[in-house]
Amino acid sequence: MKRIIPPSELIINADGSAFHIHLRPEQLRDNILLVGDPGRVSMVAEMFDTVDYDVQSREFHAVGGSYRGKPVMCISHGIGSDNIEIVITELDALANIDFKTREVKPEHRTLNMVRVGTSGSLQPDIHLGDYVIAEKATGTDGILNYYADRDKVCDLEFEREFVAHTGWLKTWAAPYTVDADASLVDRIGRDDMLRGCTMSAVGFYAPQGRCVRLPLADPDLNAKIESFRYNGKPVTNFEMESGCLQGMAKLLGHRAMTVCCIIAERVATKTNTDYKPRVRELLATVLDRF
Repeated sequence: MKRIIPPSELIINADGSAFHIHLRPEQLRDNILLVGDPGRVSMVAEMFDTVDYDVQSREFHAVGGSYRGKPVMCISHGIGSDNIEIVITELDALANIDFKTREVKPEHRTLNMVRVGTSGSLQPDIHLGDYVIAEKATGTDGILNYYADRDKVCDLEFEREFVAHTGWLKTWAAPYTVDADASLVDRIGRDDMLRGCTMSAVGFYAPQGRCVRLPLADPDLNAKIESFRYNGKPVTNFEMESGCLQGMAKLLGHRAMTVCCIIAERVATKTNTDYKPRVRELLATVLDRF
């Protein structure tokens, strides 16, 4: 017997749209560009040949249209993995749940999702303006640990070695590590992008080793992360969403990856606040290769 998903489990608005992102099933595209900043969606829309819809609700801003004749959409997810969980769950619902019967559709629809973001490098040879693909991403938010079968999509050996090397505190959520979709990485990545291991922190300040006024529980954590190697490869950069994105996508049967523009060098303590032109170039590059 098919499960009927209760209204309290999947909230559908009166207009037939998903609760948070306010999109209807017919507005979904198979190729989806994800960005954090709602304003960045307007930047992407300027590159489209046509725009079919423009929907905004809270931090979730979505535009659908075409780029060089290909159907595509861009949606913002705001900051952090908790928002990513909402966006990916509702995009999947638009694809794979019948909103009238509230049942899972018999045929699975696979989405291609590429997140374009900003990041801070953790290695001295990765510089401002570099593009880094999260070929592997480690989430420290704990979200994926709430889902059954998380072990099936995670690199468990990486997790064990990382926890042992850093002396990961028991009061923190257990890290989870998920690979990006290899086919997407091969399609988007070229010699103008580095392939790395990304640390997806649960916050911007203390979880990324930033000390403003409050002391850190482990002041040496960043140094431990920088010195960690897995199969000879280092952790390349910090951001906040890749781990959850890649984990949720794999559990739900979608393809996902992240590529970030480096706007801070944590080792050299340098930052570039005039990064928007470089991010715009990255967005255009991803659209060309999508």
